[in-house]
Order: sequence, then structure tokens, then C-alpha cells
Amino acid sequence: MAVDERFTQDYRDGQGEEPEGVRSEVVTGPVSDWASDFSHLEPEWAADPYPIQDDLRQRCPIAHTDRFGGGWLPTRHEDVTAIAYDTERFSSRAIVMSNYRPPLDLAPVGGVPPISSDPPFHRDARRLLLPAFTKSAVAKREAATRAYCHELIDALEGRRDVDAAREYAQHIPVRVIADMLGFPPEDGPRFRTFIEHSLEGVNLPPEERMAHMSELFDYLLEQIRDHLDHPRDDLTTYLIDAELYGQKLQPQHVSGTMALLLIAGIDTTWSAIGASLWHLAKTPADRERLVAEPELLPTAMEEFLRAYAPVTMARLVKQDMHWRGADMKADDWVLLSFPAANRDPAHFDRPDEVVIDREVNRHVAFGLGIHRCVGSHLARMELRVALEVWLERIPEFTLADPAAVTWAAGQVRGPRTLPLRIGRV
Repeated sequence: MAVDERFTQDYRDGQGEEPEGVRSEVVTGPVSDWASDFSHLEPEWAADPYPIQDDLRQRCPIAHTDRFGGGWLPTRHEDVTAIAYDTERFSSRAIVMSNYRPPLDLAPVGGVPPISSDPPFHRDARRLLLPAFTKSAVAKREAATRAYCHELIDALEGRRDVDAAREYAQHIPVRVIADMLGFPPEDGPRFRTFIEHSLEGVNLPPEERMAHMSELFDYLLEQIRDHLDHPRDDLTTYLIDAELYGQKLQPQHVSGTMALLLIAGIDTTWSAIGASLWHLAKTPADRERLVAEPELLPTAMEEFLRAYAPVTMARLVKQDMHWRGADMKADDWVLLSFPAANRDPAHFDRPDEVVIDREVNRHVAFGLGIHRCVGSHLARMELRVALEVWLERIPEFTLADPAAVTWAAGQVRGPRTLPLRIGRV
């Protein structure tokens, strides 16, 4: 078998210890005023961001912060939508708001294509992934996903108290994505560590954050080399063999896309599953209705996605400009809060209520514009199957201790711990 020269050496060799780009001072601690000093990494935001977003939407719809080197937070649906569609003035070359801005020449590819890619490259990079995420391709994974959900619940047999986040929700997308990429399923705990470091470790010292990212890409390179030695029918082999513009993908494109699928494909979905179970545990009327009317679940699921949308995405301002009252500077961050957009009263009736039979529900939980989530069919399947199996097997459950529920900080919000009590209270 011919040797693939792209991966014989570590493609990162020669890039130096310190990647090029701009670093800003790490600023942590209590927020003085959310309109002028916001931080999505502070505990009160993680615990309950919705009152903060509602307040900002009324008095300062585009908030600002000097943290992370400067950034903006629009909270109105119309502003979030406008920025998401405006690829001329806002770049996606970095989509996690942090204290490091990658160099301008990283565009249009970005570090984790296609979500980090700008036009025109984005369209072609995204098109490579579409076959793996069609409705028909996703449907082929449903039986295995359902069987695994039953297996997880079998392991809870006979127990009254369980952690539905750590013992159920967080396992399902790990198994699905591991299977898609052809990674060992027993590496699941490593995936969870990679996710926490990537999305919640934003304010770590730069050298520590770099070390964590190196661990992730060391692992991915190890998997790529294993696939080169032992090709199989999975998404990793597909990416290794894929061509763009008549050439095999650059090694950083292959590993970057794998990183995207591993991080974004797991945390977003387990967050949606966990938040849905949290809602049902604290809202017995909705839980009882879904048990009695399982055919309502697809509609209810869309409402859970609207009300508890897990994802906030970042952009970088391309040039100095005055945008809807905000004096934005080149390379300022912009946080696109899809959760805030989903609760805008100008766009949704009774936005802060969870209405499980809401008929008109054009939520933006999966994003907007060219970067709308390529894996939305997969995420919906996993969420639906996870809830169907749970409600079928465990129709009665409540929060064991509401104060013990913890939520992830950062741009993907979902329960990290979810203690539930199974059975009648």
C-alpha cells in the first residue's frame, strides 16, 4: 500500500511553539454590568442566562465587553440573524470566543472547516460532509442508537437515584460520533475531556490551553494513521480519501474537520438531551402528557430546542465599522446567541414559556445562514430516540435536588450533572 506522505510527519512540525495570532489578557471575576462587561464564562450566566439576556434585550440589545480583547453580544433575533447572514463583514475563521485570535491568513479555511470557513471555500468544504448527514444516512443509525439507549437504561435497573447527564445523555452522542468516525468507543472519557478543555477552558493560561489542544490533535493524528494502516468504511477514511479542487485534502483540513465533528457533534447533542430531561423532570404536566401522547414528542422536541438552545457561535469583525449603533473594531468578537434569539418576544409568542404543542416554531437552535448545522438531522434523531426510550422505560422521574443540577459554562450550555429520582415521589 502506498504511503500517504501527508501524515508521515506531524504536519504541525515547524509551526513553532507559539502559533501566530493575537493574544489578549485573561480577565475573570464578577461582571460589573452585563451591558458593558459581559462574560459567558461566569457562573451566573451558566446557571441561568435567560434573565440576563432579557434585560439586555430591553436596555442594551447589543452589549459590549473589554474581556477577550473586546467583543459584542446581540440579543435581538433580527440582529443575530443579520450577522449570521453577513459574511462580507463578519468572519468565521474563529468560532470560539477566547483570548486568542488566529491570524487573518487562516481565512478562508479556518482551523475546523467548514464551520470556521468563509466563502467561497466554505461551500465546497461543507459539500464534502453532506452525504454523511442526509436523512437517509442518519436513518441507518437509528436502530443502533435506540439499542444503545436501552443498554444505558438497563444499567440503571433497580436504582432510584441516577445522574441522567453523566449516565445517559452524555453517552449517546459519544457512541454515535465514535461509530461515525471509526474511533474506539472505549475512548469516550477522553472525548469528554477534549470537549471540556475546548469549550469551557477558554480562560485557562495560554500555555495550558495550547497543551490541551495539542492532546486533542495528537489523538486525531493517531486515529488518522491507524486508518491509513487499517482502512474501513467510516467518516475518517472518507476524509482521508476525499478530494477538493482535484487534490487530497490538506492534513490540517482532515484533522480540523474531525475535531469539529468530535467536539461540536457531541456536546451540542448531549446538552439538548440533558436540558430536555431536566425540563420534563421539573414539569410533571409536560412529562405526563408526553407519556400519554408519544406522538406529540417531535413537536415537543422542537420546543425544547427553541427554549433551551445549547449553542452560541462566535464571529470576528472584518473591519472597523458602525453597525446598528455599535462602534465595532476590526477583530472584535461577536457572540451570536441563538438562545437569546429564540426567546425574543418580537419573534415568538410567550417566548419564556415552554409550550410543548407549539405549532409555529421557526427556532434557530441549529443556527442561521451558510453555517447552519450540517448535522441537524443527526442531532434530531439522537434527541428524539433518547427521549422516546427514556419516557418508555422511565415514565416517572423528578429532580432529586434542583440545586444540585450544574450547567456547562461557555458557548455550549447544557446540564453537566442532572440528579434525578426515578419512580413516584
